[in-house]
Amino acid sequence: MYQVVPGGAGGTITDTIPKQKHTKDSRPLVGAGVIAVVLVIAAVTAWCYYIASLRKAELLKTQLLDLNKDGYIIRNQGGSIVFRMDFRSGTLDLDSCSKEGEILRCDRTTDRKLKFFIKTVRPKDTVQCYRVRWEELVPDIPVEHAMTYKFAHWYGGAVSAIQHWPISISGQQAPKPFVTSDIYSNRNEFGGILESYWLSSNATAIKINNSVPFHLGWNDTEKTMYFQARYNDSPFRPNPGEAPRAELSYRVCVGLDVTSIHKYMVRRYFNKPYKVPAKVMFEHPIWSTWALYKRDIDQEKLLSFAANIRKYNFNCSHLELDDRYTKRYGDFEFDPVKFPNASAMFQKLKSDGFLVSLWIHPFVNYESDNFHYCVEKGLFVREPTGQLPALVRWWNGIGGILDFTNSEARDWFIFHLRSLRSKYGVSSFKFDAGETNYLPWKFSTKNPIRDPSFFTRRYTEMAIPYNDRAELRSGYQSQNISCFFRPIDRDSVWGYELGLKSLIPTVLTISILGYQFILPDMIGGNAYLNRTEGDRVLPDRELYIRWLELSAFMPSMQFSVPPWEYDNEVVEIARKYTAIHESIVAPRVLELAGEVLDTGDPIIRPLWWIATGDETAYKIDSQFLIGDDLMVAPVLEPGKQERDIYLPAGHWRSYKGERFDIKQPLHLTDYPVDLDEIAYFVWV
Repeated sequence: MYQVVPGGAGGTITDTIPKQKHTKDSRPLVGAGVIAVVLVIAAVTAWCYYIASLRKAELLKTQLLDLNKDGYIIRNQGGSIVFRMDFRSGTLDLDSCSKEGEILRCDRTTDRKLKFFIKTVRPKDTVQCYRVRWEELVPDIPVEHAMTYKFAHWYGGAVSAIQHWPISISGQQAPKPFVTSDIYSNRNEFGGILESYWLSSNATAIKINNSVPFHLGWNDTEKTMYFQARYNDSPFRPNPGEAPRAELSYRVCVGLDVTSIHKYMVRRYFNKPYKVPAKVMFEHPIWSTWALYKRDIDQEKLLSFAANIRKYNFNCSHLELDDRYTKRYGDFEFDPVKFPNASAMFQKLKSDGFLVSLWIHPFVNYESDNFHYCVEKGLFVREPTGQLPALVRWWNGIGGILDFTNSEARDWFIFHLRSLRSKYGVSSFKFDAGETNYLPWKFSTKNPIRDPSFFTRRYTEMAIPYNDRAELRSGYQSQNISCFFRPIDRDSVWGYELGLKSLIPTVLTISILGYQFILPDMIGGNAYLNRTEGDRVLPDRELYIRWLELSAFMPSMQFSVPPWEYDNEVVEIARKYTAIHESIVAPRVLELAGEVLDTGDPIIRPLWWIATGDETAYKIDSQFLIGDDLMVAPVLEPGKQERDIYLPAGHWRSYKGERFDIKQPLHLTDYPVDLDEIAYFVWV
C-alpha cells in the first residue's frame, strides 16, 4: 500500500542540507505538513479500528451462527438465514466477549454483568446444534429473547382450543406462564399436553431446557414469539435456598430437512414409552357413558348400554363408566342409590364379555368424608406457607387437590384404586384433569417443585400400573407413561375451535410432542348443550358420520353417543368403519407402535414427513399419514360429498382401486367422496 522512494520519508539522505531560517513564505508549507501528518495518523487509526472490527466480527462467528450485540442469526449450509433471535433483555457489550474453541462467551451487557454463552455442537454430519444460555446475576431481572417466525412454518408447543397446523399466531400476548391448562374452561390458555419444543419447515428446531421458568408470548405484527424466563409475578419458583436469578437456556438445531431434524430431536431430548398398551385398545372401540348419559348414569343404564353394544353386533375393548358413579366427589365407593348392587353388575358385565374402566380425578370435595381424613394427614396441596390445605374450584365443586409429590398422598390414592380393582375387577381408569390451572396461583407441595407443570407429570405417573388400558388427558414430560393420551373434550361442531376440523391439527401436534398413543376423544364430540350443532341433543347426523369415518383411521376409537341413537344407516356405517379400523388400520398402527419404543417417531404423521421440500405439504391440515404408506383425506365440511386432495409424488392406489404413479405432487380437485366414504390412498 505504501512505497518508499529515494529522498522521501525513510529514504537515504546523501547530501547535507544546511539549516535555513524559515521565512514568512514557508509557513503555509509547514501548516500543510502538519495537516498531512494528522490525516495520516487518522487514516492509520481508522485502519487499525477496521482491522480490529474485522477480527471482532470473526470472533463473534461460530460455524453458521453470527452474533451481534442485539441477537444472532443462523444460516443453513446454502447460506440462507433460517433462524433469528433478538435479545430483548439487554444489549451485549461485545468488548466483553471472547471465543474459546466452539464457545462464544460474553460477561456484560451495556449496563450490568451477566453470564452468556453460545456453544456449537455437531452431533452428526447432518445436524448442527447451538446451546444458548443467558443467566442474570441480579435477582428478579427477567430474560427475554424474541424469535422471528416469518422465515418458515412452525409446529409444536402445546395443544390449544383453536388448533391450526401449522401454528397460526394472531394478536399480541405478553409472555405468560407456559404451563398446562384445561382449555375447555380456559380457551385462551395453553393446553393440557405441552412441551417447550418447536419445529420449523426450514429444518430448524428449538428446545427450551426443562429447568427454565418459561413464559411464552407473541406479536403477529412483528412476527415474533417471546421466550422469557422469570420468577417475579409467576408460579415458577427457584430451588429452595436459591436466589430468584432468571436463566434462559435452550438448544437450536439445524438439519437437512424438517423430518430428519425432528427425528434427531425426538431421539435426543424426549422420553420414550417403554411398552405398547393392550392390543385390543388399538383394535376395538372404547364405549364411554359420558356423552350419552352425562352424570345421570346408573346401574340399569350401564347394563342397558352394554346390552345394546352386543345387540347391534359391535366389538368393545372396554366400557368406560364416567362421572358420576359415586355419591360425592372424592369417594371411592359406588353410590348405593344409583348402583344398588355394584358387585352383581360387574359380575354380569364380566360374564357378558365386558371389561370396565372407571373415571377418576385428583380432587376430594369438602363434603366427602375423605376430605377430613386428607386434611388431617396433610395429603392436599397447600397454600404458600404450607400451614393450611388450599381449596380449589373445579368443574364439579370445591375441594382439595391431592399432592402427588407427597408419597403418602400417592400411596393413599393408589390404595383406593387397587381396592376398586380387587373388589369389582375394574380393568383400568380414565384419569381426568391434572392440569396446573387447578392449582392455586401460589401454592406449596410436600416436595417443592420449580415448574408447576411438574405436578402434571406426577399425576400422570399414577396411571403407570394401569397403562395397558389407562387414559390420560394431560401430559408434560410424560411420553414414557406408555398409555393412551386424549385431547380435551371436543364440542359437537364442525370448526377449528374444539370441533371436527381441530382434530387432525391436534393429533399432529400431540404426535410432534412425542405422544404417539392417541385416543381422539368421543365420536361426534361430547354433545354439550349450546355447543352442539344439530336440531336435537344429539350431534348433527352428518357431523357424526364424518367424525366416525375420521376416527376409524386414528390409533384408537371411542364411542359415547352410540350409532343406534340415529338410524339403521348410521349403524351400518359404524359397523363398516369399525371393521375397516380393525382390519386395515389397527395392524399398521400396532406395527408402528412397536417402532415408537425405539424411535419415538409419530404414528400419525403430517404430509411433509414424506414430502420434506414441498411448500404445499407444509400447510395441509386436513390430510395425514399413518406411517409413510397410508394417506387419509376425510371430508370435514358440512354438505360436501367431494373434496380437494393433495397427493405427494409416488405410487398410490386409492380406496376405489385407482392407480396414481406420479413424479410430481398432484392436486385432485372435487374428488367425489360419498357420505359413507372417506378417501384414503395406499402406497404401492
